[in-house]
Amino acid sequence: MPVTLVGPHPVKLKEGDKAPDFTAIDQDGKTVSLSDFKGKKVVLYFYPKDDTPGCTAESCNLRDNYSGLKKNGYEILGVSADSVKSHKKFEQKFKLPFPLLADTDRKIIDAYGVWGKKKFWGKEFMGIVRTTFIIDEKGKIEKVIKEVDTENHTEQVLAK
Repeated sequence: MPVTLVGPHPVKLKEGDKAPDFTAIDQDGKTVSLSDFKGKKVVLYFYPKDDTPGCTAESCNLRDNYSGLKKNGYEILGVSADSVKSHKKFEQKFKLPFPLLADTDRKIIDAYGVWGKKKFWGKEFMGIVRTTFIIDEKGKIEKVIKEVDTENHTEQVLAK
């Protein structure tokens, strides 16, 4: 049984909006800011939890298509509320070639509006609503993917 969203999608940001800047620590302890990627396209994907089935499928789909995404000019950044240590284990286990940002205080999650009410096995709870933002070279949101297909996410990213 999949996790379902309760009510409307929480994301208020839309295509054409300026992407909120942020700074966070990745799985290697490096400081990463969105502004570091000015002049590049960014796939900013928010996922609920490291090493869970849907999040692993999504991350591995992006990993498996990483060279093609890079050839198309994309940089990839994953964000969840997991710790740096958790991200490092996830990156190593699945050989993920891109930064995973630890947003333990939910500043980025809140700035992008991806925290919402979900339901699993009849139980409602608050959590990250899986969402991807494609950000253009000038820092504007080019596309918001709210219905993420974890196993075919690269196709969604590249679709016009």
